[in-house]
Amino acid sequence: MEKNINIEFKEYMLSLSDEQTIMIEDFLENIKRRCLVSKVDNYKIKIDFIKALLYYIREGFRLDHALDLIDPSNLGGFYARTSHNWFSLDDAAKIYPMSLEHGNMAIFRLSVYLKTDIIPELLQMALTFTIKRFPTFATTVKKGIFWHYFDTTKCRFQIHEENTLPIQPIKVSRSGSHSFRVIYYKNRISIEFFHILTDGMGGMTFLKALVREYLRLTGVNIADNGDIWDINDTPNINETRNEFDRVEHSENSSGLVNKRSLQMNGKLTKLRPNQILHFKMDADRLKEVARKYNITVTAYILTIMFIAIKASMDNLHGDLSIQVPINMRKFYPSNTIRNFAMYCGINLDIEDITTVSELSGKINQQLKEKTNKEKMGEMVTATNKLVRSIKFVPMFIKVPFARRLYGFLGDKAFVTTLSNIGVVNMPNEYKKYIISFDFILGISVVNRVACGLVTFNNVSTLSVTKMTKDPTFEEKLYKLIKSDGIDLTVEGSEANED
Repeated sequence: MEKNINIEFKEYMLSLSDEQTIMIEDFLENIKRRCLVSKVDNYKIKIDFIKALLYYIREGFRLDHALDLIDPSNLGGFYARTSHNWFSLDDAAKIYPMSLEHGNMAIFRLSVYLKTDIIPELLQMALTFTIKRFPTFATTVKKGIFWHYFDTTKCRFQIHEENTLPIQPIKVSRSGSHSFRVIYYKNRISIEFFHILTDGMGGMTFLKALVREYLRLTGVNIADNGDIWDINDTPNINETRNEFDRVEHSENSSGLVNKRSLQMNGKLTKLRPNQILHFKMDADRLKEVARKYNITVTAYILTIMFIAIKASMDNLHGDLSIQVPINMRKFYPSNTIRNFAMYCGINLDIEDITTVSELSGKINQQLKEKTNKEKMGEMVTATNKLVRSIKFVPMFIKVPFARRLYGFLGDKAFVTTLSNIGVVNMPNEYKKYIISFDFILGISVVNRVACGLVTFNNVSTLSVTKMTKDPTFEEKLYKLIKSDGIDLTVEGSEANED
């Protein structure tokens, strides 16, 4: 492929005037001055620029316009400077890497669907230009004496065409590996994140910036209104801060879950996820229905999930708990892109799960009681105490206990997870180019489903990640939503064959 690109580029160069040749030579020299990474990566980045340039030429762009769009000044000094920056993991995240050998890896995916197919050459350039704005993402996970940490890595970050099952574990143990991947398929751009790197809000900030830069490279010019980060702004310390450090410590420490939840009974498949489904609903109508029950949208979705879970089980008694991540920024305003989320567990006895009308108030009340600032502070305090208790224990001793430490965040404590990252705000002009977003939670060890909710352009998309072929859960969800007068469509993949 690269050989053909080089041949095409040489032939193109022979067709240029002397003035145009000088423009290209200056362009290449500017790339060279700004790329001082490994010899291999220097070459690959240069080829990325050439591929993008040739794409523009084939599409009839003027040379000066093409060179302006992919001006190497968009690299800034990121690839030209060595860096000694490193970032510690927050207390909750410190436990995840030690648990990887047990199959525990919290992965989530954010996707945007455009109205035209993705141009790989331009998406690659968009990532190359965007990464400098997100220094905590330009890292690799390293193992220290006492804890894992993020170490800055200056290298080429590569996009990939999707050709495998989504949300697979990221091999962070490989030297130079990263904690996220950018993938494209037809008109979809997806980013998959290891949760120790960021949370849903931080991931969405990155995706929006990447999409904005990609569309700029396609020739779309939309005025900045402050909703999307400018990739050429200088990062500041507030964006990379571990905000858990400023959460007020509570006198009480509670919230860590040790009790096991019942699990759905569907047989786990070997290929996971077995299926991903997207329930697309009118957001205004969804809010109307929630108001009818005098509850929030999150409480409504939780209510119908509990009923659908019960329908998917043979158990007649026992406890169920659904994990709900909580964005701590609502208590401590912040623009950090680090992970700044905790969780609560919404609990019900399976015998008490009846109808939406009877359950909705109970669930809404639990959400109010468990997601306030005080309760979240107790959760953070408990996590801090747990981590401090083994702070100076060497890594090789900590790792054997990782599974026990992971218990309060582990799969067995919950039957499933519902994560609602809310409304994606984009300037109205982007609606000409963007169809929708979705938010997918990754596979787990024992949970049969996981659910993510996101809203854009008055469409709320509930994405269900399935680890079983049993269709009961989604069929019951569909009936419950329809029975409340909410129009919806269901999209997604076919179930995989084991």
